[in-house]
Amino acid sequence: MSAGALEGKVALVAGATRGAGRGIAEELGAAGATVYVTGRSTRARRSEYDRPETIEDTADLVTAAGGHGIAVPVDHLDRPAVRALVDRIADEQGRLDVLVNDIWGGEKLFEWDTPVWEHDLDNGLRLLRLAVETHAVTSHFALPLLLRRPGGLVVEVTDGTADYNRDTYRVNLFYDLAKTSVLRMAFALGHELGPRGATAVALTPGWMRSEIMLDVFGVREDNWRDALAREPHFAISETPRYVGRAVAALAADPDVSRHNGRSLSSGGLAQEYGFTDVDGSRPDAWRYMVEVQDPGKPADVTGYR
Repeated sequence: MSAGALEGKVALVAGATRGAGRGIAEELGAAGATVYVTGRSTRARRSEYDRPETIEDTADLVTAAGGHGIAVPVDHLDRPAVRALVDRIADEQGRLDVLVNDIWGGEKLFEWDTPVWEHDLDNGLRLLRLAVETHAVTSHFALPLLLRRPGGLVVEVTDGTADYNRDTYRVNLFYDLAKTSVLRMAFALGHELGPRGATAVALTPGWMRSEIMLDVFGVREDNWRDALAREPHFAISETPRYVGRAVAALAADPDVSRHNGRSLSSGGLAQEYGFTDVDGSRPDAWRYMVEVQDPGKPADVTGYR
């Protein structure tokens, strides 16, 4: 994609502190966009994640990539704060072309393979609020601004394609419900936005080498392959910028409306638009999981990267 493909466009990446949100913001910046990045972790105050990544760091990456990054601390459960955010974008830019709902915040709230009657109820319900309610609140306030001009794009970021999540139990009831709900939100928004000249899609990365995932394996991005000794299937993993390039490609596509209401993946869009991950590969994680990992076959990414 050319460096100026999104010059003059304005994006809001809600939940851009780290992971997919950061990668998406950076790649929108690389295409020339002005990108508002939000989250709860700032240089002055950390969220309950208690991690070093901040929204200011993300904004700096956007600007360094060639765009204009603007960090705004926002808890997207705080309705007045979200309203104020959108009012600020309207006052400063007069437009919103891309809304990315990437708010999650649930890593410390779910328990693997734990039935609902054994799972901590408060944590499960908090997860649903963070992962679903935040998206609805943000869309409620931001979409009138996005609809001021035709051609707006909404990207609902989730984990898993519609086909995969339909047939696969995801972690536990709360996690499963959260990720499936976001898929359905994109479908519903497609019906509401399509007739009004905008497009909504659901988008999932594959097995992403986020900051948290790298920490889990005790590796860095520059030596991530060391983790393959522990988990060979990690060979299919991708950087957060891969899904970022997927969003940038969608945002620059004048015919993006053909995707309205659909469930998409970074790997699938790489095949369609021709972009690669930062190392030049094109990992197709969801096809790999269905055809190799889930059936219990030995790790072999040949033909999948």
